[in-house]
Amino acid sequence: MTPRQPLPSRPAADPRAVVLGPQFRITVLTEGLVRLEHSPDGVFEDRASTFALNRELPVPEFRVIETGSHVEVLTARLHLVYDRGPFSTSGLSVSVLGGVSAYHSVWRYGDDSPDSVGLGGTARTLDLADGAIPLEPGIVSRQGYAVLDDSRSMVFEADGWVAPRDGSRTDLYVFAYGHDYREALRAFYAVSGPTPVLPRFALGNWWSRFHRYTTETYTALLHRFDAEGIPFSVAVIDMDWHVTDVDPAIGSGWTGYTWNRDLFPDPAAFLSTLHDRGLRVTLNVHPADGVRTHEDAHAELVAALGRPPQEPIPFDVTDREFLDAYFDVLHRGLERDGVDFWWLDWQSGPHSRVAGIDPLWMLNHFHFLDNARDGRRPLTFSRYAGPGSHRYPVGFSGDTVISWASLAFQPYFTATASNIGYGWWSHDIGGHMFGGKDDELATRWLQLGVFSPILRLHSGSNPFTAKEPWTFEPAARAVMTEHLRLRHRLLPYLHTMNHRAAAQGRPLVEPMYHAWPSEPEAYDQPNQYLFGSELVVAPLTSPADLRTRLASVRAWLPAGTWVDVLTGLVYDGGRELLLHRDLATIPVLAPAGAIVPLDGAAVPGNDPVNPSTLEVLVVVGADGTFTLVEDDGSADGVASTPLTFAQSTGTFTAGPAVGALDCLPATRSWTVTFLSFDGSPSVDGVESRLERTDGRVSITVDDVPVGATLTVDVGPDPQLAPNDVAARLFALLDRAQISYDLKTRIHQIATSDAPLTVRASHLQSLQLDPALGTAVGELLLARA
Repeated sequence: MTPRQPLPSRPAADPRAVVLGPQFRITVLTEGLVRLEHSPDGVFEDRASTFALNRELPVPEFRVIETGSHVEVLTARLHLVYDRGPFSTSGLSVSVLGGVSAYHSVWRYGDDSPDSVGLGGTARTLDLADGAIPLEPGIVSRQGYAVLDDSRSMVFEADGWVAPRDGSRTDLYVFAYGHDYREALRAFYAVSGPTPVLPRFALGNWWSRFHRYTTETYTALLHRFDAEGIPFSVAVIDMDWHVTDVDPAIGSGWTGYTWNRDLFPDPAAFLSTLHDRGLRVTLNVHPADGVRTHEDAHAELVAALGRPPQEPIPFDVTDREFLDAYFDVLHRGLERDGVDFWWLDWQSGPHSRVAGIDPLWMLNHFHFLDNARDGRRPLTFSRYAGPGSHRYPVGFSGDTVISWASLAFQPYFTATASNIGYGWWSHDIGGHMFGGKDDELATRWLQLGVFSPILRLHSGSNPFTAKEPWTFEPAARAVMTEHLRLRHRLLPYLHTMNHRAAAQGRPLVEPMYHAWPSEPEAYDQPNQYLFGSELVVAPLTSPADLRTRLASVRAWLPAGTWVDVLTGLVYDGGRELLLHRDLATIPVLAPAGAIVPLDGAAVPGNDPVNPSTLEVLVVVGADGTFTLVEDDGSADGVASTPLTFAQSTGTFTAGPAVGALDCLPATRSWTVTFLSFDGSPSVDGVESRLERTDGRVSITVDDVPVGATLTVDVGPDPQLAPNDVAARLFALLDRAQISYDLKTRIHQIATSDAPLTVRASHLQSLQLDPALGTAVGELLLARA
């Protein structure tokens, strides 16, 4: 093959980590991860696999106890007992040491009892899913152990090509980390390789629609987005970019590599206009049908491959010569038109002409390597192919049904994927097919998308399934527009989390139990998740109550004080509760001490470059630190800016930036916004502007050199402002579809001077509708 920079690997383990027998090999990879191999012919696998690239890790401390009948291996985290024979339930076990139940924390080979089921991983696709689907396993469990079976995955030869395995040799990885889920994932990434840093543009809004656009209609659409102040960073052109009306004797029109010049007369000029607007471009390809005789590239391809000129070229991912030409002839010509990366819409199963070679794996792996040429930060867009797929982001989750059930499953699906290290799912936001017009559903889905790994609006070919905000009623349109702007404002935070995912093995979206594994409530809120280091999100995935006009979600707030960054409502944590929101927001909560950097522009541009204006949200009440990470798109051009808040002195500090400062603006305007705070921030010695809006206070300083330090003072030991319960309750009741007299009575009772217990009891006696009663109770009981 034409050389493509292979992924670095160290597939052979340090011999000092190995316990070897005639037909078995035990490799202690980390103190909580062992590789267990059994081979009837005594041959063991030292090539890299699709899961395991790096087995040469620092050798952990462990002891080996050998008797005539058994081998025992002990580390700080596990105790392995093995009878030296063929693997069996009675002969091979791994006990997890410390922190979990001794009864439930023993893995036995072949055990498929309910206790052996973990917390789940992810799935290959959500195609046609209308709600929950089964998930493949992850590498964490409440029992403290999980096993990854790598016996049948394909392996990589020394020259970068692949070979199948038939599964005749057993190759297992047992994770025994107890409830230390994040450490288990660090071990997973150590063996499988890190998640790469995505190009910054991938974190902005993607526009995607299965629609027969033309140069004129697509350009007009982008003009309209500009006029509406709606930014997009990626243009996804679905399959109608190519010729789809082909002779049935040739095959279907799903596969194609020839521009439809009736729609796009000058493809290069069209893509150039997209780039001029600050967008990157990906084209949809269904490669399964190969290259037929009608394609523009057919003649050049048959010449490269030495094939008969009158014959089609079948897709064969196991043919090295074909794969070479597939990239260097077929795709390279289209990339010269201006294609930045490819949407690999593989829907044809896991089988190829060589048993054990999955075409999806091959496409993901080699497209990723090919896109990395010339020093670029590579990107693919394709379906999940199994453990190790995190190395080839971004994931396309498939064609989902437009329904509340589909929406309700996606937060859980996204967060749980982190249990197999897969952090960059892109869903069809708004759904792809079937369903019906529902402005509330579409709005809630878009709000979830803003707080998802990738926000890609998408719809099917039905002309009525459009996702442009202006196609919805005014309230939904306004909320959608504001949230699409918010996504681009979040880019400084998101890109920092992008770097964190690569460097620390922490996906952007994590289940709550990753941070609070010992708290039962962390497992009981499947749709609530951590969104980076500073935020907890509880999406709204069911319709609003007709009387209160509020949607609600059951949530759990860990101990401490929390502020909803979108509404400013302050909560005491350490409890479960129902959170209610109107259409404008979903619960997005930050703890005391949180620091969240945003693009300072109210309407950011399409191309999410390192901004010249920044707004930093700060929640007082505890110390906080955040290191803003920015770059120039390369591995070496990285700059970081420390942001800190000291609670005792009430001092916020930004800077100085360090690293590749050339990638940053020379000076910046900083706005520091203190949420739910009524104090008076000040900056000594420089001109500043103060603004108070919606219970928050902001101070702005212009033209701060990136190498300087900005210090904002709010006074010692600042405290969050009390909730304005009376005003918030009035707004809730004013919206509610109930009698005016009942509104007045509720407001009088809730805001009286009586003790809280008396007021709560009085309200309870009114026997309010449950949705109204819990909404009133949320406001009344938000703080102790």
